[in-house]
Amino acid sequence: MTSRIQSATPGEQQGEQATGQAPYPTATGSVSGRQNGRDGRASLDELHETARRIAANVERVLVGKPEVIRIALVTLLAEGHLLVEDVPGVGKTSLAKALARSIDCTVSRIQFTPDLLPSDVTGVSIYNRQSGGFEFRPGPVFANIVVGDEINRASPKTQSALLECMEEHQVTVDTSTYHLEEPFMVIATQNPIEMEGTYALPEAQRDRFTARVSIGYPDQQAELAMVDEHAGHNPLADLEPVSDRDSVQRLIETVRSVHMSPEVRRYAVDLVSATRQVPEIRLGASPRATLQLVRAARAQAALSGREFVVPDDLHTVAVPVLAHRLVLTTEAHAARRSATDVVRAILHRVPVPQGSAGTNHR
Repeated sequence: MTSRIQSATPGEQQGEQATGQAPYPTATGSVSGRQNGRDGRASLDELHETARRIAANVERVLVGKPEVIRIALVTLLAEGHLLVEDVPGVGKTSLAKALARSIDCTVSRIQFTPDLLPSDVTGVSIYNRQSGGFEFRPGPVFANIVVGDEINRASPKTQSALLECMEEHQVTVDTSTYHLEEPFMVIATQNPIEMEGTYALPEAQRDRFTARVSIGYPDQQAELAMVDEHAGHNPLADLEPVSDRDSVQRLIETVRSVHMSPEVRRYAVDLVSATRQVPEIRLGASPRATLQLVRAARAQAALSGREFVVPDDLHTVAVPVLAHRLVLTTEAHAARRSATDVVRAILHRVPVPQGSAGTNHR
């Protein structure tokens, strides 16, 4: 169930996205020229070039959705996990598989079904007659990128097998603990419309996903381009890696070093705390959400060509990071309010730190 993808040939670069716009601006000033490789980190130039290649590669499969691809890259660089939630046929699994194939690392895919057992995910100890002892056979979760298709079709017992993996990057079987290789990312898909034979993700499971994205239907131009290019050929079949595991790990180290001022950190805490005080919300965001919001904001800042976080970075990632964690009251549902609406209202209500840059879209 686990495979290793071969590296792309040298010089094989993808162009700009089909939308005609570069998804990641070129870093400017002294930031773009700084080299951090001496301490295991990549420069922002390298981060931008690698992100551009990965985004262009995924764009070959998922046409016309640069903002969705960007959130997927933010989640990867923030050392998080991504939940892709949308109606059938919009490219949920294609996004997950395209991102996984764009990186030369170990990749596994799990098709979640009602009869799937926890040991089918984590692995199982098998008795070896020759040695007279038990040997552990790793499950598909032992990979750098794990694609979980239709995760809500598995029982809560099987879903719980991912809790330790996603939070602690380790697996415990028969009192023995096995650590997972870095980087480790779970990309799960689920269909929120078809509820027959599905199990809703518990709050503890949803809280472990750094971000949730909905792809949505493409516009007519993107759908026409998809028909022209994909009707007679599957683009995933020819997709080659444009980066590798070591390069991605260096980019993650770069994101970890992005500076966040005390004022911006306080602003992040204020945003999350506000979700616990809104009358429309029955269960607000957890402290884990604060940590993941900060990590995602750092990744967003790095992709924007900066080595420091501004409030706009928090605004950009707030909805994908926070909305899926909130549990609304019955009154809010009756008023047709969504968690996304509540998060956007909080962004407009919580004061931005005085003197902070990058608040032009509020």
